[in-house]
Amino acid sequence: MRFPSLTWAPALAALVAALPSPRSNLVVHEKRAMEPVDWELSRKLEPDVVLPMRFGLMQNNLHKLEEMLMSVSHPTSQSYGKHFSPQDVVDTFAPSDETIGAVTRWLTESGIAKERLRLSASKGWIEVNATTAEVEDLIAAEYHVFSHPSGVQQIGCNSYSVPEHVREHIDIIQPTVHFLHRVPRSDMNLKKRSTPEFGKIEAAIMSGPKTNGQQVTITPGLENCDKQITLDCLRALYSVDYTPQSTDKNTFGILELTPQAFLQSDLDMFFGNFSPSQVGTSPQLISIDGGFAQTTRQGFNFNGESDLDLQYAFGLTNPQPILLLQAGDLIQGASFNNWLDAVDGSFCTFEGGDDPTQDGIYPDAVPGGFNQPESCGIIAPPFVVSASYGQDEGSVTPFYAARQCAEYGKLGLLGTTVLYSTGDNGVAGNGGICLGPDGQPSETGKQFSPDFPVTCPFITAVGATQINPGSTVNDPEGACEQVIFSGGGFSNFFDLPDYQAAQVSSFLTNHPPPFTSAQFNNSGTVSIRGSAYSRESPDVTLSAVAGEFDLVFGTSCSAPVVGSLITLINDARITAGKGPVGFINPAEVTKVAN
Repeated sequence: MRFPSLTWAPALAALVAALPSPRSNLVVHEKRAMEPVDWELSRKLEPDVVLPMRFGLMQNNLHKLEEMLMSVSHPTSQSYGKHFSPQDVVDTFAPSDETIGAVTRWLTESGIAKERLRLSASKGWIEVNATTAEVEDLIAAEYHVFSHPSGVQQIGCNSYSVPEHVREHIDIIQPTVHFLHRVPRSDMNLKKRSTPEFGKIEAAIMSGPKTNGQQVTITPGLENCDKQITLDCLRALYSVDYTPQSTDKNTFGILELTPQAFLQSDLDMFFGNFSPSQVGTSPQLISIDGGFAQTTRQGFNFNGESDLDLQYAFGLTNPQPILLLQAGDLIQGASFNNWLDAVDGSFCTFEGGDDPTQDGIYPDAVPGGFNQPESCGIIAPPFVVSASYGQDEGSVTPFYAARQCAEYGKLGLLGTTVLYSTGDNGVAGNGGICLGPDGQPSETGKQFSPDFPVTCPFITAVGATQINPGSTVNDPEGACEQVIFSGGGFSNFFDLPDYQAAQVSSFLTNHPPPFTSAQFNNSGTVSIRGSAYSRESPDVTLSAVAGEFDLVFGTSCSAPVVGSLITLINDARITAGKGPVGFINPAEVTKVAN
């Protein structure tokens, strides 16, 4: 990624030199999660470089988040379906005056003038521009510049500390220990940051119908569903026979991260064979931080994910409009926090919070970049959001993951169902890599590497099943373990939610895995990949990409397919005068519609 910290505006002339702060009674708050691979420590960061420091304040009532979410999400609750308003969420979780005061006093008593501090509109962040020397003294850190062979640079520190009496009021401080572990490929800038890991969909190395740019006709029957999953296969598998009636009130969003983008010609090619009435149909583009459906770079690596997601989502929910949440410009791209900013103004970090090593920072001053203010609360959260991207849980710190996970819980309170695909590597991380004894990715590692954000208990993790070879849509499905291994595993960060307690206890008691704590977190007290209820999805699918039909496989199509089914359920509820289902994990999907 681009290294913005060395090219920020010149040091503010009005900066007041802070007096050295005593380092007594300091405790380590965060350490770097993983050491950077292929990066070299170049030098110590110059002491006069100005850093835009963001102090994330501990939010109020987070300990009640799960309880509140269950009250509006569990079908047996008297408050089921009575979702919060956006203002309810802001008022409920805004940091307390005590927290704001404690952090403010710490900063001012450390020599930073009060007029230099800014409090965000949501009261969630305190921002201050400070020199490297000031910051290092304040949080007992040492900043260095790291370089990558590609020429990319970034800053970071290995750890940072805060006074013990302040720690309970501090959630996270940025920029500090969070580190970009992957660099965009030099030929196509595909893997922006560690977040948009494009690997949930792979081109199948198998024969499939090719078009070479020409229109072809594919028989959409059910006799080959064990070889390729079409729209008709899915309808038959899950008894889908419903035409939406409240499309003007219902909303379904598909997240795509630039430069991944759809091609209209691919949509029309797919529709021409499987849903002729939809030829010419396009998604409603919601541009987040300069996101747009770019067509300059074409091919499977640029169009595969977006084409696949939209083709199946459109086909299954016809005639429901689809919102395309296209995030990030071509220079920086985007992360999960960027789309969360766009749908929740109270989370938006317009006044501080995004991490330049993980998230797109806008306005983008680089020529050709998105030079407007970041997209903050530009759209109400769709009732369903599907995302087919992910990253290794170990690539972020527990504090970073927890803050983002809490936001997914808040979206559930608002009535939004958030779906993420689980990945294709079983219990391994991206690229099929596990962790070594030191907790770092290793080709010879034996420790399981769960994904994020699918381990967050407030989203619905969607894996994949398949029709076994030789079976039909009338036969039981099987777990994906022939072409891919549908993602799964226990979190190393998140506590076990109540709605999973019985299932996890039963699993560990009646089907104890042949592994020890050396391989995975077997404590029985941690979340296991979000939900156990929404794993029914295709393994091998047929998709039109870059002018050709290809067989593709992976859990990528899982999230938009399950999202389509939830969207149909929401339509039926809205038509009946009810609201969306929101967070679905506490209940089986087939019962929520009643």
